[in-house]
Amino acid sequence: MLTQIYKPGQAKYTRLGSGFAVAATVTIGCWRLYDVLTGSDVSLWIATMIPAAILVGLSVLTYWLLNKPAVADFLIAAEGELKKVNWSSRKEVAVSTFVVIIVVLVMATLLGMTDFVFQLIFQKLIG
Repeated sequence: MLTQIYKPGQAKYTRLGSGFAVAATVTIGCWRLYDVLTGSDVSLWIATMIPAAILVGLSVLTYWLLNKPAVADFLIAAEGELKKVNWSSRKEVAVSTFVVIIVVLVMATLLGMTDFVFQLIFQKLIG
């Protein structure tokens, strides 16, 4: 059961992406643990084997979780929903980004001018 893939071929890219993301995170964490252990007063064998054991254990756990029916069905459904999304074109994204940048700049200018005017008014009132 551990080596059998649940519903093979379905949500292939979602499972692969999730697996690679978890693998990268675990690998970086184990590498950091190795650096910390080698910098301390621990033997090299322990500093190497503890991160390696954690890496192997979490890899097996990740494989098991990605093939667990509840998780796999969720990933299959998520990939199915993502296929239904109507993604914007590159031009639409560029235009929308430009509009957002312009609106942010205009609002920042207006708020800055309002702040300056209030600062002048309160300096006159307070003295």
